[in-house]
Amino acid sequence: MLQYAVLIFAIAAVGGLVLAASVLRGKLAPWALSIVHALLGATGLVLLLLTVLQDGGAARVSAALGLLVVAALGGFYLASFHARKKIAPKLVVVIHAGVAVAGFLTLLSVVLL
Repeated sequence: MLQYAVLIFAIAAVGGLVLAASVLRGKLAPWALSIVHALLGATGLVLLLLTVLQDGGAARVSAALGLLVVAALGGFYLASFHARKKIAPKLVVVIHAGVAVAGFLTLLSVVLL
């Protein structure tokens, strides 16, 4: 199940790069891509949560889950700007991406090691 979560988060990250590039250029990100990005992130979180609940999860899996939940909360905050047709603060986008990357790399370390 962890391998699927990594794959889903990797695909979500590609979409996130496109979204971040739009915002960092001062443009409103594509709404449809934002929805797909959110759905992929939510799917990955559910898979991680199920893994932690079923297997107890390694400490790194729980840490990855925690980081990715924080990133998701930041994503909700960013989506609130998008829903109001405002460009999100660039710093928040960078922090969201940084926390998500940290969570993804933590999860990837579990799968690869």
